[in-house]
Amino acid sequence: MIDFLTIAFDSGSYVKETGWSYPWLPPLGGVGKNSSGLNIMLAAKMPEYTPSTTASVENSEIREEDKKFTVYKVAINSDNDSWFVFRRYNEFYKLFDILRKQVPGLQLKLPGKKLFGNNLDPQFIASRQEGLDMFLQQLMQDKKLLEIPEVRAFLQLDRRKLSSEGDGELEDNTETGDACEKLNQLNLGPSERLYAKPRDFEFLRVIGKGSYGKVLLARHCSEGKYYAIKVLSKRVILRKNEVRHVMAERDILLKNVHHPFLVGLHYSFQTADKLYFVLDYVNGGELFFHLQRERTFPESRARFYAGEISLALGYLHSLNIVYRDLKPENILLDFQGHIVLTDFGLSKEIGDLMGVETTHTFCGTPEYLAPEIIRKEPYGRAVDWWCLGAVLYEMLYGLPPFYSRNTSEMYERILNKPLTLRSGISESARDILSQLLEKDPRMRLGYAEGDLETLKMHSFFLPINWDDLYNKKIRPPFNPNVHEVFDLRHIDPEFTREAVSSSVARSQSTTSILTASVREADDIFAGFSYAAPMDL
Repeated sequence: MIDFLTIAFDSGSYVKETGWSYPWLPPLGGVGKNSSGLNIMLAAKMPEYTPSTTASVENSEIREEDKKFTVYKVAINSDNDSWFVFRRYNEFYKLFDILRKQVPGLQLKLPGKKLFGNNLDPQFIASRQEGLDMFLQQLMQDKKLLEIPEVRAFLQLDRRKLSSEGDGELEDNTETGDACEKLNQLNLGPSERLYAKPRDFEFLRVIGKGSYGKVLLARHCSEGKYYAIKVLSKRVILRKNEVRHVMAERDILLKNVHHPFLVGLHYSFQTADKLYFVLDYVNGGELFFHLQRERTFPESRARFYAGEISLALGYLHSLNIVYRDLKPENILLDFQGHIVLTDFGLSKEIGDLMGVETTHTFCGTPEYLAPEIIRKEPYGRAVDWWCLGAVLYEMLYGLPPFYSRNTSEMYERILNKPLTLRSGISESARDILSQLLEKDPRMRLGYAEGDLETLKMHSFFLPINWDDLYNKKIRPPFNPNVHEVFDLRHIDPEFTREAVSSSVARSQSTTSILTASVREADDIFAGFSYAAPMDL
């Protein structure tokens, strides 16, 4: 509470000049003169104004496009909702300049421009961040300023209005259109990276399930695009101690956007209890689904898939990433029949360029584990070529090479049983299987610096033009013939029959009752959120 409010009050001229009035100021208290002769009004015991919307500059980061620059992360909270936007200093300055021209006598202060010296100096960035935060705090205290269209666009305050799915009735279409036009008119520059929220999507069907959550087909309400959204439970991830794997998957997905045979990440975001990966929607079905139905593939078809998989693995290896979980369930077909590698939860970045073993973790799917992983020896990217051999073997013969219902027996076979190659495949196919499924990784095809290039030269791949394969100029041997987005014939009915839980579309309030571990997850999963750069 404050004892009184003093305001310079030549109200007629002020309203006439600025077009502003303060209807919330009650005509209470006495009226007198100050030293300069202006009328003043004292309003006794007025409650202090507390805005329902808050904003702060939380941190900064350096990005690089044509050159390096700094962006500042602005966190906004409004009516139990929260989101982030990234802004450059020149965007703050542009907004400040607009406000100076529109609001005479504006008292806001903005840190000055630095004309000389290093703008990327950490001390300078920290000082500027503090000044920008003070600017925002002053701005947020004046609710009249928050009604100015440029301010609303800068903070994305109309993001709920602009979504076709909100918490209540939709705004009038004309109003929404006007708001969109105002946002488009304000050029905020290349740093705009607005994160998504659950309500930005209409969740339509369950199309997959995993240990930590589900994959759902969803439509982005404003874009109209369809995505596959992987929704993970923070509680389960914490309980199973999988935080590092999840964050590693997110980091690796950021590097895969531009490869034709790797699934692309468009957004990642989180609520109080869930993590969301917004991925390419691929509805040609898992390779596993097609293998179950057809048992085996002709050699030409298996070669086509193995070639595209090899290009995907080779690309990951060029980024020093070991995939570690190649299996038919993680290989999808797109609507044309090209493969798309997905699920990077077990992938790992390693620091060695030559493929020498650099990690020890025991992980993967039993049927496809390389011997060195079972032996708990150090290993490198050669484990992926073993997995390729196991998948190729399964495509040609119908089962993984050392399969047994008993996992211990299967491990024993992988370690010690000689590879059995039945008749019915070509000599080159037999040879590449023998070299990929070599138990000694140092003797395995693709080991060390040769990697993908060694595989490309094998006689099994002789019919393939690798440039054409990469550019998708080779017609796939099988076309899933999916006719539209909701053609789910190649997705297991076990998934598609399941109802979509309403909880996936809700942002759980921060005031909800959560376990201490899940509340702490806000810090654990810091930096998870991402939005792909816009086309400029």
